[in-house]
Amino acid sequence: QVQLVESGGGLVQAGGSLRLSCVATGSIFSSNNMGWYRQAPGMQRELVALITSGGSAIYGDSVKGRFTISRANAKNTVYLQMNSLKPEDTAVYYCYLKPYRQDDYWGQGTQVTVSS
Repeated sequence: QVQLVESGGGLVQAGGSLRLSCVATGSIFSSNNMGWYRQAPGMQRELVALITSGGSAIYGDSVKGRFTISRANAKNTVYLQMNSLKPEDTAVYYCYLKPYRQDDYWGQGTQVTVSS
């Protein structure tokens, strides 16, 4: 059974930084994509960033230049460094895992709130 456990959310002032972490446990194929999506109230879930097991990354347009995704393959862990946070970054952030030729998995979500 694969589980994703997120940590690092919280309340921060605009312009501040937060770092999210997500650890994947269970039987996971080594070739996979990990990343983050977010969902604000009344909005659709949107891509924040994804990273392949080889280290290639893509970002949502609204976070480019401010957020950085990274991973530690040996630890099955993905990180999201969020800098220059804005109130519009306020959302529940979900960890995502898509192993090669397996179903995808989601974390339970962690709240990020940016005050103005």
